[in-house]
Amino acid sequence: MLQAVKPKNARSKRALEAREPKLVENEKTTLFLRGTTASAVVQDALGDLHSLKKPQAIKFQKKNAVHPFEDASALEFFSRKNDASLMVFASHSKKRPHNLTFVRFFEYQVLDMVELGLDAESFRKMQDFKNAKAGIGLKPLISFSGAIFENNPVYERMKFMFLDFFRGNTVEEIDVEALQYMISISAADATDEEPNPKIHFRCYMLKTVRSGHKLPRVELEEMGPRMDFKIGRIQEANPDMLKEAMKKPKGQEMRTKKNISVDPMGDKIGRIHVDRQDLGKLQTRKMKGLKKRGRDEVEEEDNANDGSDLEMDDDDIEMGDDSVPVVSPKRARVSAPKKSRVPEELD
Repeated sequence: MLQAVKPKNARSKRALEAREPKLVENEKTTLFLRGTTASAVVQDALGDLHSLKKPQAIKFQKKNAVHPFEDASALEFFSRKNDASLMVFASHSKKRPHNLTFVRFFEYQVLDMVELGLDAESFRKMQDFKNAKAGIGLKPLISFSGAIFENNPVYERMKFMFLDFFRGNTVEEIDVEALQYMISISAADATDEEPNPKIHFRCYMLKTVRSGHKLPRVELEEMGPRMDFKIGRIQEANPDMLKEAMKKPKGQEMRTKKNISVDPMGDKIGRIHVDRQDLGKLQTRKMKGLKKRGRDEVEEEDNANDGSDLEMDDDDIEMGDDSVPVVSPKRARVSAPKKSRVPEELD
């Protein structure tokens, strides 16, 4: 274990502050080491994985007498010294040929490890594919094919391992032109004859071709490396350490708002509570007929209009002998037809 030292100058102080815990993690650095015995096949595979992880990758050329599953103190020393969270260790032996051990760290301590045996016959390195390669530092598209990655806990752990290994830094937006290659990881379903099927690792370049429509047609071209893994020894994570590693900081938690939720499609849904409405205060069109009047006003208006609602013309009143007007029945009034205008004859 390295001792905690106080910074002597501003440069060392900035270096120590960069290693302090943060709400938003930096991109994880990966170490690539080899053991005392490593075959040419596993060294080529280690170099290709290092090329995919650049620039957040450190590769050591010297041999290291390290046995990860027997004593992990040396791995923790490398992790603390280089501030690395991931490691790939290459080794080769008669009992376990062409081995790649993927290691994850938490607070510079080994979280979990998975040993993968590389198939030397099906392995193809990047140089075997004579085509263009992806740029350095680009984020890949990752595809997992097979229901075994959801049903089997061992393969589910491998899925999380590969995601942590290739995910890079977290970004909110990405340029479409930066999506240059894809990583396809597939595995067949488990059977009685083969309970632990192989994991097929492939890398493809994305090519866009004219399709005659607005959207182009996307084609895949293998760029390498091509690897087939067989799962070997596994060291599971300590439950307490795993719980601490999966804990989310309080600053990143989304505050829950009352009566507001988000559906599985990502749409925000809100519930509005409305009080009981008083229709008596409802604003309506101001009409004289809808004006509210008292009972006394209505009776006075009716008494004032008694006998005075009839309108009579002078022609409808006949005078009798006693000079008392007698109302005659209404006579139909027929208007005379209008005279049509006839144009005068021209002389």
